[in-house]
Amino acid sequence: MILTGAEILIRCLQHEKAEYVFGYPGGAVLYLYDALFQQDDIRHVLVRHEQAAVHAADGYARSTGKTGIALVTSGPGATNAVTGIATAYYDSIPLVLISGQVATAFIGQDAFQEVDTVGVTRPCTKHNFLVRDVHDLALTLKKAFYLARSGRPGPVVVDIPKDVSNARCEFDEKEFSKEISMRSYNPVIRGHQGQIKKAAQMLLEAHRPMIYAGGGIVLSDSAKELTRLANLLGAPVTTTLMGLGGIPASDRLYLGMPGMHGTFEANMAMHYSDVLLAIGTRFDDRVIGNVDHFASEQRKIIHIDIDPASISKRVKVDIPIVGNVRDVLDQLIRQLESGPLPAQEHTAGWWTQIEEWRARQCLAYKPSAETIKPQFVIQKLWEITDGKAFITSDVGQHQMWAAQYYRFDQPRRWLNSGGLGTMGVGLPYAMGAQLAHPDAPVVCVSSEGSIQMNIQELSTCRQFRLPIKICLLNNRYLGMVRQWQQMFHGQRYSGSYMDSLPDFVRLAEAYGHVGIRVDKPGDVEGALREAFTTHKDELVFLDFQIDRSENVYPMVPGGKGLTEMVLPSEDL
Repeated sequence: MILTGAEILIRCLQHEKAEYVFGYPGGAVLYLYDALFQQDDIRHVLVRHEQAAVHAADGYARSTGKTGIALVTSGPGATNAVTGIATAYYDSIPLVLISGQVATAFIGQDAFQEVDTVGVTRPCTKHNFLVRDVHDLALTLKKAFYLARSGRPGPVVVDIPKDVSNARCEFDEKEFSKEISMRSYNPVIRGHQGQIKKAAQMLLEAHRPMIYAGGGIVLSDSAKELTRLANLLGAPVTTTLMGLGGIPASDRLYLGMPGMHGTFEANMAMHYSDVLLAIGTRFDDRVIGNVDHFASEQRKIIHIDIDPASISKRVKVDIPIVGNVRDVLDQLIRQLESGPLPAQEHTAGWWTQIEEWRARQCLAYKPSAETIKPQFVIQKLWEITDGKAFITSDVGQHQMWAAQYYRFDQPRRWLNSGGLGTMGVGLPYAMGAQLAHPDAPVVCVSSEGSIQMNIQELSTCRQFRLPIKICLLNNRYLGMVRQWQQMFHGQRYSGSYMDSLPDFVRLAEAYGHVGIRVDKPGDVEGALREAFTTHKDELVFLDFQIDRSENVYPMVPGGKGLTEMVLPSEDL
């Protein structure tokens, strides 16, 4: 059949079983929008800023495991999308961004709204394409989706000039439906069996085993395998910020999050383990702190990751295993089950030590009858939602409190920007998650700084009737900046005070939503229950006036090692 480039795009998206396209129209994508209008299978979600379009597609992908799709126009449309692309890139999120481009004859001529989108996005995409011929469009789109979701996932950009979207060519649907193969791209799926055997033997011989799991557990849908492995070994588990929910937080083997704001027991066990099994994680600076300090303790390290470039990048490992996490864990479990498993006595001393570390109760805080403690808000939120909500966050103190005190028992329930640390993602993430899970509770935990980065999306929420609950932890500071200034910059609060804040209740009401301000600790639970019952089907903006001086603890100061934590009782 003979179709336009725009019609071919729609056929390709339908073949990929796309549900939503998040976007904002403009001159270079009008043919694409016209084709989108003339079909009913795919729903377009009109955002109010292109950055929010990519974040919303990202949130959809994180909460479902499917590929998110965003559509923007050329020039500023594409450049506005870059932060969203980079956010997805650093957290390995499968996403396809379709951007409009000026007509092929005008490329390089400084035409109106022309930007070298391929050049601009090259450093923060898994791959990108400029389609100069309509005959190449279908195959390019097929490659884009394949690249985005296979191997180590990531964002892929497809830049389509306006004349290509209007040009016509033959589209062979049967040909398009064939399995794709790319000679230069062949990610390893199964781990090397010899390395699997070595890893199993090392784990069986360990007296102080430790499992350190990252976002790869969530991305590969390996939560069940991780829990099975941990129970086979009787080994403690820590999951990074991106891996929360990879093992139930209620599991006895779970020690909490590691790193800069991790638990005392997780950090100590990471440091003093004799065999560390790292799964789908990067040993990044926010997790292990000072590399030299981490290397000072003798231990053996097994590292499983689908991306060979991530192995031994920051920390030298003893047994590298390249492969898809789920497949490798399945192989490792089978190997362990083929022989005798370690007796409980083998690690009894290790668990005695871990329980001593746990007894420090590093997440304890002083309750107050006068001021609202942010930890208390998150704990009540967890109770009221029975721990089953989709929680999105922005970046800062509120992000850490949500990660520490909302105990995730399931994967894909925690959506936040880990690698890039992007403010403004919380509300668009919630939009994507709510559209993907219309009957589930979705909560955006944010702050007065972050929420204003994309607050215009309250309009999108109104248009699409999204009953998101926003829990604003409002301390009238850029909280994490203030905390570092307090601790390391002589209490010189340069640029961290949020002056001239809006009345968030009236602002929410102006957008057509429900606004509730909460000033007293005794009103926290009632306000939350009202949001989830009386206003169950409405967006509710809860403005919690929290303790302005509260800090996030534990904390590993910059440049320090995992054992050099500052605990609440040692508040500087």
